[in-house]
Amino acid sequence: MWNEFKKFALRGNVLDLAIGVIIGAAFGKIVSSLVDDIIMPLVGVLIGGGIDFSSLAIPVGKAEVKYGAFIQTIVDFLIIAFSIFIFVRIINRRFKKKEEEVQPSPKVDKKEELLTEIRDLLKEK
Repeated sequence: MWNEFKKFALRGNVLDLAIGVIIGAAFGKIVSSLVDDIIMPLVGVLIGGGIDFSSLAIPVGKAEVKYGAFIQTIVDFLIIAFSIFIFVRIINRRFKKKEEEVQPSPKVDKKEELLTEIRDLLKEK
């Protein structure tokens, strides 16, 4: 059982996932700081003269519905999602170019070439 666990835990996909989670958490903190400390104060100034969204709440009996924190969390999510989208898009374009450079054009067999010519001639008629 120990050997199976070692194989599972040290498999490449699991390690990649663990690294991704750690980096994602750190990236999330950076984006949260960007949203909390830079973007939301600017949005508050533009919308209502310096409103702090995180403090917005509606009292309901003895409880408070903190809709401002919810708005801030949504903005945080949208910025994180957009940042990841841009990052993945850049990475995909980079790897796509490398794959196109590496892959040689497929060699066509003489028989296939003749069959293609026959097909094209039949289509013309």
